[in-house]
Amino acid sequence: MDTVGAGKEIREAIADPSPECQEKAWNIVIPLVEKLKRCYEHSLELERIVPKLLGQLVGGRLNPTQHLETQQALVKQLAEILEFVLKFDEYKMKTPAIQNDFSYYRRIASRQRLDQTNEMIISTELANRMSLFYAHATPMLKVLSEATSKFVQDNSDNVDNTTETLGTMAKVCLRMLENPKLLAQIEREETHLLLLRVMVGLVILYDHVHPVGAFARGAHVDVKGCVRLLQAQPAVKAEPLLNALRYTTKHLNEDNTPKNIRNLLAA
Repeated sequence: MDTVGAGKEIREAIADPSPECQEKAWNIVIPLVEKLKRCYEHSLELERIVPKLLGQLVGGRLNPTQHLETQQALVKQLAEILEFVLKFDEYKMKTPAIQNDFSYYRRIASRQRLDQTNEMIISTELANRMSLFYAHATPMLKVLSEATSKFVQDNSDNVDNTTETLGTMAKVCLRMLENPKLLAQIEREETHLLLLRVMVGLVILYDHVHPVGAFARGAHVDVKGCVRLLQAQPAVKAEPLLNALRYTTKHLNEDNTPKNIRNLLAA
């Protein structure tokens, strides 16, 4: 994702509203808006596909551990979705250019066109929906947690199975990251980061769909173990993920969250 955006050209177009400056800013903004549209459309795909994926990974005759052992391709797919979601939202949080560029596009699109060559690349209705999507601090995670929560609501007999599956996957990630022998086999830095992101994504997702969340005593997730592992990583890796736990979970600041967990995650 472009982290620079069209800020320079937009500022120039505002300072000097000549047709040349306006046209230059518009031509820079359009490909960026098209990219934002593709990302938004991808979020709609996630919304559609995640319940189907969970439907295969949860319930039936198999328990969560058996599901994870026998459906590794689907588990990998869910892990890749989680990694993408955390990665996307991490970029989004440190890229204010996204909303600035999109606001400029909407402002110009709602006015009379500079000339007939400027066609609307998205409808007003789609622009409104995209605006709501990008206004959220962690838009992809919001889509993912809402899709998972809806799956749980639609399959109320599978609530325990769903949360236990997410918790078991998080434990598997934690054990892999704690095991020196397994860690020695992970050659690529990106694979290590993938495991960290997936582990954190699972904790967040669990917290959104479990009635009392991931932090309460007796949860299927070892939050303390996850946080301690993250704190042992270099800050550049750990901070975005610790922030995700601090600011995108649902139950962290509730009364039944043990004080030691809250202290561990204190910014």
